[in-house]
Parts: sequence; structure tokens; C-alpha cells
Amino acid sequence: MPLVVPALPPGPRRRRGLIAPASVLALSAVLAAVLVRTAPGTARSLSADRTLTVATWNMCGVRQWGCADTGSASAKRLAVERLVDAGAGVVLLQEACATHAESVREALGGSWRLSFRPYTWRDGAGRTGTVRCEGRGQGTAGLAVLSAHPLSSVRSVPSRRPEVGLRRGILCATVAAVDVRVCNAHLSLPGSDRAHPGREYRDDQLTTLITAAPGPRTVFGGDFNLNPPGARNPSGWVWPPAAYGAFRECDQTSGGDRSGRATHVSGHKLDYLFTGLPRSSCTVRDTGVSDHRALMMRVDTG
Repeated sequence: MPLVVPALPPGPRRRRGLIAPASVLALSAVLAAVLVRTAPGTARSLSADRTLTVATWNMCGVRQWGCADTGSASAKRLAVERLVDAGAGVVLLQEACATHAESVREALGGSWRLSFRPYTWRDGAGRTGTVRCEGRGQGTAGLAVLSAHPLSSVRSVPSRRPEVGLRRGILCATVAAVDVRVCNAHLSLPGSDRAHPGREYRDDQLTTLITAAPGPRTVFGGDFNLNPPGARNPSGWVWPPAAYGAFRECDQTSGGDRSGRATHVSGHKLDYLFTGLPRSSCTVRDTGVSDHRALMMRVDTG
């Protein structure tokens, strides 16, 4: 996704690397709903040592946002299963359809939990509704947290969002088994507010995200629609100092490092994982079924 979005007329449209808002939907009673599901059965094994591997992946599952040619729902489900097979005990997903996310949880089985938050759209009259995925029975579009352990204190975190247009969000939960707070965020693109296209929201959203995940025992990340801070990034000012100061990013090699491997087909790093815990590995994985690569980080929870 490029870092600038032109003003577009209402309607589903996106080219690879560019998010365009969905059409205005009817007012819904589940605007801020957070769905948590649990499956019976035998769980996939998670490392018995004192480590936790967290993955984040924009799965490009919303077909009308230019994702129709990135792979089938079953292929994307298998991609998440491969992340779990590679060690992920928590998976943060963006641009997921509710039905797809639930099918992933069912495939993982056992004690895997799913928490899902729908994206919303607000029109010029102030009416807000959820964004539906194109295709029969696909459900709402949103972001999710998948966990091999029970999730507690699950909440959708309020943040500044466009007055008119697509509203993404922040979803947090605690993995009580390892006492780690995890937060999944999908930040607003510049220009995504139809009423105020010049407004910047990512600075406030990042500050809210960091505030929602205080202390060192936290992992937060997602699709930030933002390059790392630096001289070549004119939007670098939106980054709060705490992001690379009090916390360390998955690909950060030193205290002063602000680089990172590309996570998007455009060659940009747009996806992040931050933590206050000791890191033991950071992996970028091309799933082959999205315009984003997955990012995986292992932390020491002992």
C-alpha cells in the first residue's frame, strides 16, 4: 500500500498496494463488536520453553480491495497454518474476513482462540456500519488475534479515526499463560478521511497503541501503513519516541537502528512487531498469497 491515497469516489476499488474504502453500509448494532471463539479438541503443540512467537500478517483477504488475484481462502488458511507450524503461538491478522478467520481457527483446532474486530465505514451523515467482504457468506472485514492460549482482557481500543470513510482499529488481548499483552493495529492511510483528506491520524493512533500496551511484557504491531522513521521518510515525525526507544522492533539491530526488511511487494516496510521483552529471532516470510509478507518474532517470556 503506498503512503498516499488520492480522494476517490465511493465504491470498492484498490490496486495492489493501495487500499480504497468500501461502500457505505447500513447502520449496524455490532460496530465495535469483538468476537471471541474457542474450538474443542486437541491443540497444536506450542514450544514448552519460556518463549512466545508472534506473527503479524495482512492476509489481503478482502477481495474488493484488489485482493481477488492473491489466492483463495483455503490457500490463505494454509498460509496461516504454516506460520503456526513454524512456531507462531499468536497470529495478528489484518484484512481478514470473519468467515475466513473462523475457518483458520477451526483448522488449527484444540485450544486456539479467535478474537475479531470488524472494520467500519462512516458516511457524511454520521451513519456507521460494518464493512462486508465481497462474496456470499464471507462475513465482515476486519482484524483478528489468533492465540494458542486463552485470551483475557480482550478489548477494542478507541483511537482517532477518519470522520468520513474507512475506520480500521486496534485490538488488544492478554495471553495469560505467558503474561504477555498483545495488540494488533491497522493504521489509517493518509488521505483516507473523505471529509478532511489532509488530516494525519497515524501519530495519534501510534500513541494510543503504545499506551494500550504499557510495560515490557507486551508485543504490539500490525500493518502501520508507514515506513520506519528516518531522513528519507517525510512522515517520520508521526512515530512516537517510545516506539524505538522504550521498545524494540522485530528487525531492529541496535538502539539507533531504524531500518528493516521490506514486508510489502512495493519494497516498503509497512508491517511491525514491537516488544519490551528480549528478542531471540525475527523472520520475514513470503506466504505467496498476499501483497504483504508475514513478520515473525520470538521473545523470551521467562
